[in-house]
Amino acid sequence: MEIKQNNIWYVTLLLTIIAGYCDTVTFVAADSIFSAHVTGNFIVFAYQIIKGSDLHAWIKLLTFPIFIIAVITGGRIALKARNRYTILFWEGIILVLSGIASYAFVYLQNFEEWTMYTIAMTTVFAMGLQNAFGKLYAKETHGPTTMMTGNVTQASLDLGNLLKNGFKDAEVLLSFKKQLVTIIGFLIGCFLGAVAGKFFGLGTLILPGTAMIICYLYHRDSQ
Repeated sequence: MEIKQNNIWYVTLLLTIIAGYCDTVTFVAADSIFSAHVTGNFIVFAYQIIKGSDLHAWIKLLTFPIFIIAVITGGRIALKARNRYTILFWEGIILVLSGIASYAFVYLQNFEEWTMYTIAMTTVFAMGLQNAFGKLYAKETHGPTTMMTGNVTQASLDLGNLLKNGFKDAEVLLSFKKQLVTIIGFLIGCFLGAVAGKFFGLGTLILPGTAMIICYLYHRDSQ
């Protein structure tokens, strides 16, 4: 049981780092597109429209239907797969292929806007799969891994209770630690993604993809 609990901590940390990383990489290297926090693209869309942007702004709205399709696909995978981590395996494959495609087009000196947007959308799809995993298998992580609003809210409530009771409530303290793992993991991912996106571009999606595949292989015997 203790091994299972420790595993949840590690999986939570890994998934939050990957989500923060991917979200920031596409924002930095793909025309300010959020791949994990897709509703944030509504804000970018509205801002760019007001600035007088053209097609570039409207492309942001594509993230929403692609995300929906990804979540539905994740649900279908879950129905057919014996291993609940299979969803994450396909997420990893998509991220690795996206990174390889990016480097390939750069190498061929054919990396154009449509290439950038296509890779950004495949990343959105991958993050949609991760969201599906979080909803379908909520007990596998210590909270949502792709957006932090709910986690920050719970951490704030827990902190308020701990300050009131002098950190004596073990259950609330444990909940607070769980939320901190998600928040810190996501923040680490954001920093890594910002550096990777700025200096190395979308090709670095290979890294989180590989990490996700390794995560699946580690849990390949899970039911």
